[in-house]
Amino acid sequence: MGPLPAARVTPSRAFVKSGVDYCGPFFVRPPNRRGNSVKIFVAIFVCMASKAVHIEMVYSLSSDSFVSALKRFVSRRGRVSDVYCDNARTFVGANRQLQEHKQQFDAIHRSTGLAESCTEAGINFHFNPARSPHFGGLWEAAVKIFKHHLYRIMKTTLLTIEEFQTLITQIEGIMNSRPLTPLSSDPADVVALTPGHFLVGEPLHSLPEPDLSDIPVNRLNSFQHMQQKVQHFWRVWSRDYIGQLQSRQHWPLVQLDIQVGTMVLLKKEAAPPMKWPLGRIEAVFPGNDGHVRVVQVRTATGCYRRAITEVCPLPVESGTEANEVPDAPSSPSAPPATTPYG
Repeated sequence: MGPLPAARVTPSRAFVKSGVDYCGPFFVRPPNRRGNSVKIFVAIFVCMASKAVHIEMVYSLSSDSFVSALKRFVSRRGRVSDVYCDNARTFVGANRQLQEHKQQFDAIHRSTGLAESCTEAGINFHFNPARSPHFGGLWEAAVKIFKHHLYRIMKTTLLTIEEFQTLITQIEGIMNSRPLTPLSSDPADVVALTPGHFLVGEPLHSLPEPDLSDIPVNRLNSFQHMQQKVQHFWRVWSRDYIGQLQSRQHWPLVQLDIQVGTMVLLKKEAAPPMKWPLGRIEAVFPGNDGHVRVVQVRTATGCYRRAITEVCPLPVESGTEANEVPDAPSSPSAPPATTPYG
């Protein structure tokens, strides 16, 4: 397991560097409760430094819809310098569209000198390698929490757009109220630092309301029904969050880095029978700690950039490939050394 990226450990204002991902679809009713249900999606922005969460509702997977959500996000949370995401077409198209807007802006105002005094800066998009969701574990975890518990409490319930917007905003507040670390080492101090401290300077609070979690649904109006869903989310998520406050160690053993020229087998779920997508490592991309986690593979159909978890080096005899195991036994009776990925 590699070290945290610089965006995770560099102090900065909340949401200056953010990760984003989509979840859904969800189905809601029109405001007048008439007509067919509407399909919507949820965009979850996660601050890389403070783990604060911002949730936006979007109506499609188009780039225009994401740009609109990004504008709403920036208007309420401040300027964003870097956005980390996967290689979904929505995000790639939005990056291209924003770059075109910035170029048009610069072209219009360059002659007047306004660009030199303008404080507006472009947003840098950082894309993960294809099929590598573990590179975005921070926002993938937030999506998992939101989606898993929302599906558990929603089930077949169909809310209106306004009720659903209120629900996800309250869920955002719940996720931003989770304790991160003690504020002081004083044994008598029971106050913990939360993501809400980075947003409003103090812990987030909810309005006082009666406990509706155990009241039958047929005795509640639509507003109380929505509030009951919020209370159910709080109950199941807080219980699971407490159970997850344990340290876990992943991948503690250091393995040899994959080398240029190694023949690999690409993971491909939709490959037809008896078709093995083979390729050769054309380039490697070491991280800040010097270990390779992303490679470029040349196959018969083209070049692809993949995480090392998505390629499987073939086992070969020692000395026949560049990534042989050092200090391999030379005894004739010793078994041939293989790569640590075999």
